[in-house]
Amino acid sequence: MDLSSISAFLVAAGIGYLFGSIPFGLLLTRSAGLGDIRAIGSGNIGATNVLRTGNKALAAATLAGDLLKGTAGVIAGAYLAGFIGTGAALTGFPLPVHAAAISAFLGHLFPVWLGFRGGKGVATYIGVALALFWPAALVFMAIWLASALLSRYSSFSALSGAAVAPIAPLLIGGTGSGPSTAFVLAALSVVLALKHKANIDRLLSGAEPKIGRKA
Repeated sequence: MDLSSISAFLVAAGIGYLFGSIPFGLLLTRSAGLGDIRAIGSGNIGATNVLRTGNKALAAATLAGDLLKGTAGVIAGAYLAGFIGTGAALTGFPLPVHAAAISAFLGHLFPVWLGFRGGKGVATYIGVALALFWPAALVFMAIWLASALLSRYSSFSALSGAAVAPIAPLLIGGTGSGPSTAFVLAALSVVLALKHKANIDRLLSGAEPKIGRKA
């Protein structure tokens, strides 16, 4: 890897991280006068915990923000690293593009602004998948929705979606398909599962709160 490639990698990773680290849940709840979202419910800054405030509009806005920052982080990182032009689609998926994707996801989980204590990454995962290989994002959302309707457990639904989404780039053709994208999504799925360890323990013990339960 030459100096220009290293520079592109660092630029893409840095931009991806900065986008991913924007704490929409915290910013939106504070602006609405609801205080620090980290002080209620699970203490998470994601949409599921925002929903526990009883404000569905804020939860929806948090979900949209966390999703779109994942997509924007990948595209902006790739653009500023010189891999796509204005209005062009991601093509080729060189290493810096994957670096932007991974960094955007990690930025949400470990934002420097919050002492590296962020969310669990579900919406941002979908946003990253949308940029890399949009059918994988649709697969995740379909699995999540079906699981949520049946179980009413957000964590179980997210884990189910994350388990299946990495398979999509291997089975469905199109821009971004292939083993490299599948590997990136699989790696993110493993990290997402690790961030949900406490949820998994509560699911197994029957103590996990269901979707929509107020704090």
